[in-house]
Amino acid sequence: MKRRDFLKSSGTGIAILKINTLLSAPNKKRPNFLFFFPDQHRFDWTSMNPDLPDITPNLKKLAGKGVHFTNAFSPSPVSAPSRACLASGREYAGCGVKSNGVNYPLDRTTFYTRLKNIGYHVLGCGKFDLSKPNKNWGPGGKHNNHSHPSLLEAWGYTDGIDNAGKMDGVKTYKKNKEKIDPYLAFLEKNNLAEAHLKNFKTLDHDYAGKSIMPDNAYADNWIASNGLKLIRSVPKGRPWFIQINFNGPHPPMDITKSMYELWKDKKFPLPRAAGNGKKETIEKKRRNYGAMIYNIDSWLKVFQKELIKRNEMENTVIVYCSDHGEMLYQRGLTGKSKPYHPSVCVPLVISGPGIRKNISCKDPVETLDLTATFLDYAGINIPDDIDSRSLKPYLEGKGNLPRKYAVSSLKGWALVFDGKYKLITGKFPLNKKSDNPDKEFHLYDLEKDTVELDDISDKHPDIVEKLKKLLPPVNPYKMKEKKKNRKGK
Repeated sequence: MKRRDFLKSSGTGIAILKINTLLSAPNKKRPNFLFFFPDQHRFDWTSMNPDLPDITPNLKKLAGKGVHFTNAFSPSPVSAPSRACLASGREYAGCGVKSNGVNYPLDRTTFYTRLKNIGYHVLGCGKFDLSKPNKNWGPGGKHNNHSHPSLLEAWGYTDGIDNAGKMDGVKTYKKNKEKIDPYLAFLEKNNLAEAHLKNFKTLDHDYAGKSIMPDNAYADNWIASNGLKLIRSVPKGRPWFIQINFNGPHPPMDITKSMYELWKDKKFPLPRAAGNGKKETIEKKRRNYGAMIYNIDSWLKVFQKELIKRNEMENTVIVYCSDHGEMLYQRGLTGKSKPYHPSVCVPLVISGPGIRKNISCKDPVETLDLTATFLDYAGINIPDDIDSRSLKPYLEGKGNLPRKYAVSSLKGWALVFDGKYKLITGKFPLNKKSDNPDKEFHLYDLEKDTVELDDISDKHPDIVEKLKKLLPPVNPYKMKEKKKNRKGK
């Protein structure tokens, strides 16, 4: 809703006065938000993990200035559903996006809109994935060929540049150059589009080679540069929010020559229960995955320098998170969409004014709760019709975490985790040696079994009984479709 429409619909001078007061309130009372949101960064691939090389030195420093959540769960470990949950503040069953093949429903108000309505300059760049199946970014990344003047405006953004994911951009460009995304448009303008297509011709999700893109044209560097420009465009005195949606470390694991040279001799530990994957391929993929994360982390330092230059460091909440993780051959699996920790658990670090320093929290939280946390810090009442709960009281040491357990689900399975035990039900990849595919529930003790190989549900029926009452629905959208069909009959 545009501001003039909001004022018109409010109908009273009191409401108008209230909004105008909010818009003119001193900036220091409403913090800015810098939100780093890479795609497919798993929870344990940070410098806070002593078993890995130093891949996130800047994130580690940020964690020292804030709170690091080590068990932060994606509400649904696939890009479009996860991002829809965040935008709406609703769990998977209520976000309206069951898979990457569904657009974000515009009847669900986003927290971006709520921020914009009280005067925030709301910005975004990178891969939004709120209109993934349409593939209609346009060269400016505004989705202007949609029925709305701009989908970005409909989602609640003041300005932004929405680009395609790695393979979506290439596939769309090959089929129809008129549906070019802004990154390919940038490459085309600089005579690099054909080189990019050639580079991606052989890239699949197990690729671990070098990109022939120069550093300044590498997608994540281009996205970050757009983010800096957007921040610099904010009118003086206006509070701002920016979400930087990096394409990496999502596969294919392409890295530039300089990134390759920096990391070619670094050793990363092999995954446990890696299955039958080739050792050389696994090592290359994990090395490149780490290099991509390091590259994103380096931008965290650049943006903090920008905040210092703007004299806004002390009034900015900085959040680092991801939409979901990556299995990286653990249990012989790759990619996301699984209920295991590397897929469903992500790094979450929050730092800013009033936030406690150097706190590591192992209790379960949901990244969904960032929605209410942003609203809470902006001074907006949290709507009753969302599932998100604010982390602000905990971050400032004034209250407990809003949840005792975390849940996640996707079409086919659902899980609940209480900090020690994880209960999973539905259809998902199992361990052939220990898991019984005919069982309805699978229970893992994450304190003793970090790879989730030993199903102990038969040994602890009491724990299964307790946790199954907390599980979210399995196949919630299929259930809704069945109800609709019954009504139709």
